[in-house]
Amino acid sequence: MRLQANQESLCRELDRVYSSLTGGSVPGTVTDDARAFAVEHVCEVFRLTPFERDILLLCAGCELEGRFSDACAAANNDVRSIWPTMSLAFSSLPDAHWNAIAPDGPLRYWRLIDVLPGAGLVRSSLRISERILHFLVGVDCVDEHLRNLMRRVQPWGQTNPAPYRACALRIAEYWNSATAASGPVLLVGRRSSDRSLVEAEICRLVDGPCFAIRAAEIPSGTEERALIARLWTREAALTGAVLFIGTHDTDAAETGRLSAFLDLAGGGFVVEVRDGSEWDRMEGFRVRIPSLTSNDRKALWSEALGEASATMNGRLDRIADYFDVDAAAIRLAGGLAKDAVAKQPDLDPGELAWDECRAHTRRSFERLARRIQPRARWDDLILPDPHMDTLRQIVAHVKQRSVVNGKWGFAERYSQGLGVTALFAGTSGTGKTMAAGVVAEELNLDLFQIDLSTVVSKYIGETEKNLSRIFDAAESSGAVLLFDEADALFGKRGEVKDSVDRYANLEISYLLQRMESYNGLAILTTNMKHALDPAFIRRIRFILQFPFPGVAERTRIWERVFPAQAPLKSLDYARMAQLNIAGGVIRNIALHAAFMASDQGSEIGMEHILSAARVEYSKLERPLTPAEIGGWI
Repeated sequence: MRLQANQESLCRELDRVYSSLTGGSVPGTVTDDARAFAVEHVCEVFRLTPFERDILLLCAGCELEGRFSDACAAANNDVRSIWPTMSLAFSSLPDAHWNAIAPDGPLRYWRLIDVLPGAGLVRSSLRISERILHFLVGVDCVDEHLRNLMRRVQPWGQTNPAPYRACALRIAEYWNSATAASGPVLLVGRRSSDRSLVEAEICRLVDGPCFAIRAAEIPSGTEERALIARLWTREAALTGAVLFIGTHDTDAAETGRLSAFLDLAGGGFVVEVRDGSEWDRMEGFRVRIPSLTSNDRKALWSEALGEASATMNGRLDRIADYFDVDAAAIRLAGGLAKDAVAKQPDLDPGELAWDECRAHTRRSFERLARRIQPRARWDDLILPDPHMDTLRQIVAHVKQRSVVNGKWGFAERYSQGLGVTALFAGTSGTGKTMAAGVVAEELNLDLFQIDLSTVVSKYIGETEKNLSRIFDAAESSGAVLLFDEADALFGKRGEVKDSVDRYANLEISYLLQRMESYNGLAILTTNMKHALDPAFIRRIRFILQFPFPGVAERTRIWERVFPAQAPLKSLDYARMAQLNIAGGVIRNIALHAAFMASDQGSEIGMEHILSAARVEYSKLERPLTPAEIGGWI
């Protein structure tokens, strides 16, 4: 009779716990009926029987009610046994069944309760999972195992562009469809920032919390990975949580680890994938993020600049067209420009926004190319008038592309070949690189010289990857690309005799494709135009042959080669122009002569020019002829 009384007391306490837990809806739960109780939700999603539910409440009661522990001790007839056991559950609760304690049963499989090590399975103490207990009482938290691996993602305050919202809506519709169990969502985009903005929109649409993890952080050990997958599935079932898995800067060899995790886990997954990467080969529901149009970027600029955008005098179109930057960068640059104008109204917001974009996009070229700071201006170029006109036409093509391609509809008619490509051919020192710098300076754009040592690789496929990174960076920054000694990259494809020839031809073919789709300005320089593949010649809009300077041109070069501060001593420019050399060699001779004169503490004279010329001619393995130095000294 005493045992029966203790059991009845335990059941009364159990009813009390059930009433307290089901007295109202639990904040943060996601169910079909917003009025559902936390206990009922747990029973529904994990398919608990009434007996399993009562075991869960037994364990919860010991954590929540001090009297419950006393009732357990009385029912166990042991003052030290204050925790429930399966023996107590079997003897006290109705509809008991052994499957409730099975390893594959929902209580243990989903880690709703833990069986503490002790005196056998039936007599060991049972404890409720801390995460489940918090859920039952309405506390928003996450399991500590997941908390150590994942970070919480919150929606951003700003409204993102329509293409991002459309991608997020498509993903939400997929999750609500009957086919959502077929695989994860692959969010494919060119930039990680674009993918982050789509994720922010997903956070607005879903009812549950959102978390993020990198693929490399998924445990490599089988048991640990299985545990994390199970705990995540439990979390997703409880709250409707969504997990974003990043693959940026993660070795593609990790695909096996990620696939194993996805096979074990359930819930909503979004795998971030860089467009064209090896991760793009994964199976799943693909959602590709479209690039923002210039109109999308213009709207973002207008929003970020506020009233300052009204004083841009049409330059907003050019900024939106030149710099393919993401929404976050536009908001940052626009905000800085707006704040600066508010403090100093005489500042030009268009110039400030332009400079901010240049500074922001330079970072994408780190370790890919070398930025050249142009010093020359139009007056420094000594070229025939037709050549100067062609260079100005190149500038006009780049400046007016937003009008011709955008307003006049050429971009809608033609999907490729919208960029400007120019070939500067000629012997070394004729001013090809200087002309590229003048064009970039006129356009107020950065000039990046492609370093072949960072591009060409002996490993198959690496050259294409390096080129892809360069073109991606250039398309975002609007920078001018300078491929110096272009024949090394753009050489003719040859007959395939072995695998080396085949892969070399593949590299050239890939380069042809990227040049065709590139929308910016690329300048190629070469000393050997005949060595270029004919397919490149067809894709080049401007071809400019830099002539070897004649006597008149050399005279003008000599007259301008020395800075205004340099001390000169009766230099005879006409005699110096007798040296049959290009402008680059003239520069070297002038610089060498200046150092010799400075070392002697004198002005730069003809004797210094002659001495420096002998050094340069020795480098060129050419003799100084009497016709070149006749009558000098």
